Amino acid sequence: LSPDEKWLAINYSYMDKPWELYIQENKPGAKAIQVTSSSSSEFKSYEWRKPDMVSFKNRYGSDVYARVYPAKNPHPNRPAVVFVHGAGYLQNVHFWWSQYFREYMFNNMLADNGYTVIDIDYTASSGYGRDHRTGIYRHMGGKDLTDQVDGVKMLVEKYNIDPKHVGLYGGSYGGFITLMGLFTEPDVFASGAGLRSVTDWAHYNHGYTANILNEPFNDSLAYKRSSPIYFANGLKGNLLMCHGMVDVNVHFQDIVRLSQRLIELGKNNWELAVYPVEDHGFVEPSSWTDEYKRIFKLFETTLKK
Repeated sequence: LSPDEKWLAINYSYMDKPWELYIQENKPGAKAIQVTSSSSSEFKSYEWRKPDMVSFKNRYGSDVYARVYPAKNPHPNRPAVVFVHGAGYLQNVHFWWSQYFREYMFNNMLADNGYTVIDIDYTASSGYGRDHRTGIYRHMGGKDLTDQVDGVKMLVEKYNIDPKHVGLYGGSYGGFITLMGLFTEPDVFASGAGLRSVTDWAHYNHGYTANILNEPFNDSLAYKRSSPIYFANGLKGNLLMCHGMVDVNVHFQDIVRLSQRLIELGKNNWELAVYPVEDHGFVEPSSWTDEYKRIFKLFETTLKK
């Protein structure tokens, strides 16, 4: 609101349009005038999708909301990819420009290449009330993971995808869910990419984890059943792991310990991509490009064969 209260400054976006600044007279029916134009002509030349906004019932009878990007020209295998947002306490099913804009663009590319993609606000995501938020108490990788599985079932029923050709990917908490999906639901997910993933919650920031799992010394069961490293033997599909060596959030030791565990178990269907200069959120464009090339190659070679 301007000092004289005659004008409004409005920051506006939509799911297929990045944020721009508008001004509008402070009166009913006034037209908003766009001030900034931040997108390049090349960006504007692509027909970015408005994903389907859907809901489905999970196995516990609760409504779960999701974005779905239907395949433009479905591949004969009718593959699907589940994108898992991070943070746990976050919301990505909305009508404004997502903070996961890279993943939004990658999901568009996947849909262009014959994949149907789903992005779910799983149990504990923000904005759905107390019961939803506390639904993972003492068990991360429980209801938040089964929501992904139930979402796949919905895709089979309503989008005609083949349940034998489903992959998933995500970073941070999304990487954790990816690992739990491949390790504990190997008949659902044929392949997955876990990026900067937590592998053992006992080694993570207790200020975050203790609110959900209590402390390792007084609730070891909660930590054990919530940590992928204890379920690594369940890996059947193909796994790609990507991690920055200077990650100050999910420390590099997490992925090193899981890699050693996979070696001890004799698993040979996994690979690790290391990014020596990267923290938790990548900075170098070359790192982002390399990561997405690897994820795309994983899905192309495992879900379309």
